[in-house]
Amino acid sequence: MMSLKHFWTKKTLVGLGLGQFLSLLITSTGFSSSELSNRGINAPTSQSFLNYVLLTVVYGSVMLYKRQALKAKWYYYVVLGLVDVEANYLVVKAYQYTSITSVMLLDCWSIPSVMLLTFIFLKTKYRFRKIAGVIVCVAGLVMVIFSDVHAGDRSGGRDPLKGDLLVIAGATLYAISNVSEEFLVKNANTVELISFLGLFGAIISAIQISIIERNELKSIHWTAGAAFPFFGFSLAMFLFYSFVPVLLKTSGSTMLNLSLLTSDMWAVIIRSFAYHEKVDWMYFLAFAAVAVGLVIYSGGDKEEDQHQCTAGVGDEDAGRSKHFDEEAGFDNINRGAIAGSSKTGDTSKHDCITSGERSETIENKNTGKDVQWKKS
Repeated sequence: MMSLKHFWTKKTLVGLGLGQFLSLLITSTGFSSSELSNRGINAPTSQSFLNYVLLTVVYGSVMLYKRQALKAKWYYYVVLGLVDVEANYLVVKAYQYTSITSVMLLDCWSIPSVMLLTFIFLKTKYRFRKIAGVIVCVAGLVMVIFSDVHAGDRSGGRDPLKGDLLVIAGATLYAISNVSEEFLVKNANTVELISFLGLFGAIISAIQISIIERNELKSIHWTAGAAFPFFGFSLAMFLFYSFVPVLLKTSGSTMLNLSLLTSDMWAVIIRSFAYHEKVDWMYFLAFAAVAVGLVIYSGGDKEEDQHQCTAGVGDEDAGRSKHFDEEAGFDNINRGAIAGSSKTGDTSKHDCITSGERSETIENKNTGKDVQWKKS
């Protein structure tokens, strides 16, 4: 039976804490977008554009300073940038057609999508405990739907079907983006990922702005009240994109998406204290359910890691051989890197190898080369 000491590992606490920090950042972007909307500014692509530019300037400068060689083909980042830009655009656009309740509920589609994609492409295996944690999280969010908080919101928008389809499409693209980032951050380079995501995201956003948002930008009166939420949104998104790879590397895409479920609940709690709005009791119950689900999903990683270590040095060598081969290049992904990418919630497998096992592995290999340990 798993003890609390094994359950509350450092990895668990870091995953939970970082997940809620990212959730609060998303909450702040929601407040910023709401303020811009109240001022008649509806330019979602333009809001994201500045974030992509910041990512390019900051992380691109680091990459140029280190003179790092590319570990992935540039066109993979073009596709990732396109998926990321359109995912953001579709979900924000959906608010114009359907209710916030529908957006919240349908956005959960990203969770089973992520689990399916990681199972197929990253070979992630989900134990019953993790599946139970996901179910509890989603059940907590569903409670919100039956809350009186949204009693007046169930009438829907001007075109609910169109809005719902936009959310589902956006959530699917989010899942593809998250899983792609998880693979790249574990097998390529984090700075490279953020730099090129920012670069191609900025280029694609600029093209999209010139086509569908140029008139909206011309009509904006740039007062201090409009500039503050606009730049605040960009700063929050910059921090979000900067820390997402950390959570993806330590806990995986599913943990990220589960953590972001609390963003809407944080928003309600903040509004209740800042603006003294009345909050239905079921909202707090839902928040507690999601929190419990997150703990169930992320807890006990140390025990699982120790269990997997008993498979022997042979299994470790097999798993290690599936890591991304820098010398062979990114073209080897389909041959072995996908099958060998680190499992969600199990990315610190190398930590459980004892010094004795390391020595034995070095002796057995006897290739005359130094063993290179993969570092994030």
